[in-house]
Amino acid sequence: MVQAYPITETVTTLAEAEAKFHLSAQTDPRFFHEWKADLPDFSEAEQSRLDVIRQRYLYHHKYGALAKSTVNFIVISPLLELAGFFDPPFRLRSEVSVVVEAKDQDEIYRGRIDSLVLLDQLWIVLVEAKQTAFNFDVALPQALAYMMANPHRDRPTYGLVSNGGHSIFLKATHDNPARYALSNDFSLYRQERNELWDVLQILKRIGQMIQA
Repeated sequence: MVQAYPITETVTTLAEAEAKFHLSAQTDPRFFHEWKADLPDFSEAEQSRLDVIRQRYLYHHKYGALAKSTVNFIVISPLLELAGFFDPPFRLRSEVSVVVEAKDQDEIYRGRIDSLVLLDQLWIVLVEAKQTAFNFDVALPQALAYMMANPHRDRPTYGLVSNGGHSIFLKATHDNPARYALSNDFSLYRQERNELWDVLQILKRIGQMIQA
């Protein structure tokens, strides 16, 4: 008998995601090179806009934790617009119902993702802008579980997990075994530079990849 389980309650660690979906973590930088190689340039106007987004986020977060809807309004939506994801050929789907079947097990995992899906190959997962470490510990394996539902199994799937202040990219493939890797954590609290510049470059690079 096939058992159905909610993703949010059963896939809470990277170890659980690896075991349930036969995922293998990759440390070879060549596997996920897209987040640091051949990154497109951005204009001075885009840089100025990103600086405003960073300042705006830090200002509002100074007064308390921000809900996902606020993070989306202040940070994520402007980023996606700058990256060109609001225009053809990209299509946005939000509040997506996801069903993932575990290999070699009579188990199905169901969930609804507080995010956007673009061309079925880029998943945007938002988490509350509070208790950052805990939320990312949970959001990363759940994002992987959602990404394993990608119907285009012959191509890589990319993900972005963000609470506005911190962002991490993911890549997963459906090889045998399936493989995944994470990028660095990009933070708006770095003093040396605005790391939203990096996030935009990576989003643009992924956009180029999934259109190819």
